[in-house]
Amino acid sequence: MSWIQTINYEDADPQLKKIYNRVKGPNNTIDNVLSIHSLRPHSLLGHMTLYKSVLHNSNNTLPKWYLESIGIYVSSLNTCDYCIRHHFEGLKRLLNDDTKAHKFMEAVHTETLHNYFDERYFEGLKYAKALTLAIESITQRDIEKLKTAGFSEGQILEINQVASYFNYVNRMVLGLGVTTKGDILGLSPNESDDPSNWEHK
Repeated sequence: MSWIQTINYEDADPQLKKIYNRVKGPNNTIDNVLSIHSLRPHSLLGHMTLYKSVLHNSNNTLPKWYLESIGIYVSSLNTCDYCIRHHFEGLKRLLNDDTKAHKFMEAVHTETLHNYFDERYFEGLKYAKALTLAIESITQRDIEKLKTAGFSEGQILEINQVASYFNYVNRMVLGLGVTTKGDILGLSPNESDDPSNWEHK
């Protein structure tokens, strides 16, 4: 499951169990990406606050399926199979179209996203790629290109935050050997109007 110790729900002390109760799935399951924080529960609080804010908050104006697509693309660039598998299940649920979802993954693997997305959304993915692989190359001109493509500055911030979050979690997962063993793929906190609701369904 990982290269460092994790504490399961049943063995958690009262402080950790209180946090686990906020993020647990069916039958008290805790995703491995969350239980990896169990030796430092305060970092799980930070992780979930960030995750819920950037990906599952009703104040975001970009479609959630697009934000998930950014996350999957960044995870692919980082070769983070854990995040790809989890968030692909979420994307399929959001699209409600398995064929369309699989075509997206094919475009990710073959770097043909320009054929899948319109010019505006493709520009957002190009920016996410630069954030992931060539941060030193980004200049104000890249932001202006996103504006020209039709994104508001708030939406540019959403793209930046989602790409940055996935780079964070990809490195955490890959750097600590987190696997999907025992996870229920695709669970997420979907009560977007309630920032404090972290329950995974």
